Amino acid sequence: MAQTEKKGGLLRKSSASKKPLKEKVVLMYDEIFTIEDPSKCNPRFWEELFLMKVNLEYLEGKLEALDGEELMKIKDNINCLFQHCIQALGEEHPIRVVNALQTLCALIRGVHQKNKSTSGFDIINMLVGFDKAELCMKNLMESLDSLLCAEGSESLKSLCLKLLLCLVTVTDNISQNTILEYVMINSIFEAILQILSSPLSRREHGYDAVVLLALLVNYRKYESVNPYIVKLSIVDDEATLNGMGLVIAQALSEYNRQYKDKEEEHQTGFFSALTNMVGSMFIADADEKISVQTNEAILLALYEAVHLNRNFITVLAQSHPEMGLMTSPTSPVPTTPVTPLGTTPPSSDVISSAELPLDADVQTSNLLITFLKYSSIVMQDTKDEHRLHSGKLCLIILTCIAEDQYANAFLHDDNMNFRVNLHRMPMRHRKKAADKNLPCRIVHKLLCYQKKCRVRLHYTWRELWSALINLLKFLMSNETVLLAKHNIFTLALMVVNLFNMFITYGDTFLPTPSSYDELYYEIIRMHQNFDNLYSMVLRLSTNAGQWKEPASKVTHALVNIRAIINHFNPKIESYAAVNHISQLSEDQVLEVVRSNYDTLTLKLQDGLDQYERYSEQHKEAAFFKELVRSISINVRKNLAFNTLSQELLLKEFSTIS
Repeated sequence: MAQTEKKGGLLRKSSASKKPLKEKVVLMYDEIFTIEDPSKCNPRFWEELFLMKVNLEYLEGKLEALDGEELMKIKDNINCLFQHCIQALGEEHPIRVVNALQTLCALIRGVHQKNKSTSGFDIINMLVGFDKAELCMKNLMESLDSLLCAEGSESLKSLCLKLLLCLVTVTDNISQNTILEYVMINSIFEAILQILSSPLSRREHGYDAVVLLALLVNYRKYESVNPYIVKLSIVDDEATLNGMGLVIAQALSEYNRQYKDKEEEHQTGFFSALTNMVGSMFIADADEKISVQTNEAILLALYEAVHLNRNFITVLAQSHPEMGLMTSPTSPVPTTPVTPLGTTPPSSDVISSAELPLDADVQTSNLLITFLKYSSIVMQDTKDEHRLHSGKLCLIILTCIAEDQYANAFLHDDNMNFRVNLHRMPMRHRKKAADKNLPCRIVHKLLCYQKKCRVRLHYTWRELWSALINLLKFLMSNETVLLAKHNIFTLALMVVNLFNMFITYGDTFLPTPSSYDELYYEIIRMHQNFDNLYSMVLRLSTNAGQWKEPASKVTHALVNIRAIINHFNPKIESYAAVNHISQLSEDQVLEVVRSNYDTLTLKLQDGLDQYERYSEQHKEAAFFKELVRSISINVRKNLAFNTLSQELLLKEFSTIS
């Protein structure tokens, strides 16, 4: 007997003499794609359709195969199918609801794919019809809201979220997706919060809910009042905010775990042995890069929470078990398609472990620590576009945190002690070491807080000073290349003014008087770098070029640093000559410094403890538009046919009563 195989909506006989037989649901789709009303000859057509297992691939393919004119001819049938899908969402039988949800996914994706070049209004007309759009979309959103908030099937809720993600991401630029106007009017914000506040729902659907919320917040955010922005900014429910924080922490922890696993593979596997054998001569660069797919979607969610909701700042310091150290449950976990981490939730075992009660024997962590670890990893290699976006977004999030007074309070609280294992790019001449440096604009805001509140942080300040000087060296070494693309003097001015902050106000926040002496020692020791910077900015500020004004600002900012160098260097040389010492020790230099403070004259510089607060719309609007576009494309790609399949749902609803 010939064996039957299924492909593309057809039931094929292996014998070439037989014509292929089509599935009944495919035959019904074909009727919809004719000009005639399919229910004209069969009054029970729509009722029967939603009892049939959906063939997503065939339905989408059929829509995409039509040209614009052919699609317009069957607009009435498409509208009718869309409306009957919405009606079916209110049915008692879950199989009908499942089929309706999947059909809506195929319809929305198929029509959008075919009408990429047309306006959103044409798509609304094609799917629903202008005359019925407002009522239909209201009914659709109310049905989805009810399904998400009900105590029913978790698989059904998952499919509702997939449909919403499908709806939001059908266009690369979500702000051009006019259907989202109806999602703004008929808000599902409360349903998303309910998912995040419930441990069970959060474990099952938290990732999709958080990504969906982050995308909805970015719909036309600069053009009109977005209700999701308004509502997110005032959420104060502790369970909801903690739930959102847990979902974000779990996703970032999964990234950190994957990186750690790959790092261990490199260190212990054949590749590492080969590296040692050939002395890293040819493959050292490859060994330096351990690539794991970044997660911009979850980072965007963290950014929006930190940026919009001041109450969320408290979540950053909430303790939870270190997820990487928790043991996985022994029960089997449903397998999911292998897709990039940037668009898929962390595995269920990681999610479940975070909900366990704290154990005294388990190392605790918090969202801020997990985020800092993630940041240190993605910043190691920013040549890849996604990693560059991730790295920049990490810096923006840190900037928002550094501007918050409550965040500063717990960041500088001696009772808040956590170990943070930061990662650093390995090089041929050094082993991996912890990276303790933060970007300078963030450092400035922290120093302003420390000066204002007279917080004396016990920190190895020399490492920061050294990092800042190295940054200046990098700018000068690459002056020609960088100036072709960037105004490097803005960054140079920030670095110089950080030193001016230490010089002018260091006595208010440096831990000891000796720390202040060490600052002067470091400036004197590295004076050649400041001299070179002065020569560079003086050269450009005396020319009538485009960099005259920004270079002049750096020239003026260097006045006190140059005064210190010009005051102490002769004293040090004189001390060495009198005492017949060819090279002074650090203690001897410090002795000279301490003995000559009283004759040093410095100028008072205004505004050093002031900074321009972060503004997304004025500074980073273009960056976020491009970032959201990239996320939308990734989410859409990963809403593949298999993630919308019925297998689990059919098992759950095996009978229709």
